[in-house]
Amino acid sequence: MNIRPLAIYLPQFHPIPENDQWWGKGFTDWVKVKQARPRVKHHYQPHVPSEFGHYDLREPGIRERQVSLAREHGIYGFCYYHYWFNGKRLLNLPVDEILKLQKPDFPFCLAWANEDWTRAWDGHTGKILLEQKYNPNDDLEHIRFLSAMFQDKRYIRVDGKPLFIIYQPALLPDIPKTLEIWREEARKLGIGELYLCYFENILQGVDPQSLGFDASIEFQPNWWKLPAPVNRTRLGNYLLDKGIFLNAYHRHTFYDYLEVANRMLEASKQITYKRYPGITPMFDNSPRRKVEAAILFNTHPEKYAFWLKSIIRNFNPYSREENFIFINAWNEWGEGNHLEPCERWGRAYLEATRDTLLEFENHESVSHE
Repeated sequence: MNIRPLAIYLPQFHPIPENDQWWGKGFTDWVKVKQARPRVKHHYQPHVPSEFGHYDLREPGIRERQVSLAREHGIYGFCYYHYWFNGKRLLNLPVDEILKLQKPDFPFCLAWANEDWTRAWDGHTGKILLEQKYNPNDDLEHIRFLSAMFQDKRYIRVDGKPLFIIYQPALLPDIPKTLEIWREEARKLGIGELYLCYFENILQGVDPQSLGFDASIEFQPNWWKLPAPVNRTRLGNYLLDKGIFLNAYHRHTFYDYLEVANRMLEASKQITYKRYPGITPMFDNSPRRKVEAAILFNTHPEKYAFWLKSIIRNFNPYSREENFIFINAWNEWGEGNHLEPCERWGRAYLEATRDTLLEFENHESVSHE
């Protein structure tokens, strides 16, 4: 089966002046990751990277090793978050270096993380640090900037069309207008047609083509379709002590990973429009949130493999090149959400990805003999 798995990539692990100002000198997500602690018994925290350590993405060798590991385990390419605020960019060093050095030689695309930059990482979601301001002039400036990246030979395409993703399209004041501006300007610039998608977050259940998109992408975890949280009695089996347990129960929400997987697989059967499937190996944003964290509990590589196998079994690519599966994420360590090896699981999640892909490839080969 011809599948292109794309791993969503957080380019945050290097210091920038803005984070120095907002969070303290030298801040990266590693600060939160290192501070994490278990909230109940068997709660896996902190997540400790086993092969690359608490790396700095300013080091080209790290980027090369990441690509080597991803390619070895069947990942087709990386989907990098792209931070654009009316011409101001953040966390852009990894992608800029990839373009400048022309390595690693690995497919990539961009996803515009178009939310306001807030203090959500420490639980204060109301305080805006950098605001998104939408207007047609910025739409033009944005696509003109992106055009240079779209021309890179490694940029992921669908039938020659560069793939570009919006994280939260519902925040745009006029979605069809923005997309129309982008498409028209891309033609003028010689880029040709674009392949535009969005992650289903706030905007769900809408045919993407009715808004001017080519397709949508299932973003996991899907907070709008989760099963009921693990109840207090059941969670009590993981008691550390009464005080810690009650504190964890009231301050955070725990979901059983396998129940989440089954709920998402069932919900996907209702989709009638063009949407690419998504999956997450783990999720736990308690390192970033002292209160109101969401935690997928009882995670395991075998359960992830079950979910991935079920997705592939039910996914019929829309065409030869419309064949993506999005894995959230390659390295969201602050959300306990990563394929990168850690001390507890090693390469188990990567190996589960590779073995599952090979299983279906081998089955496809045999069926055509």
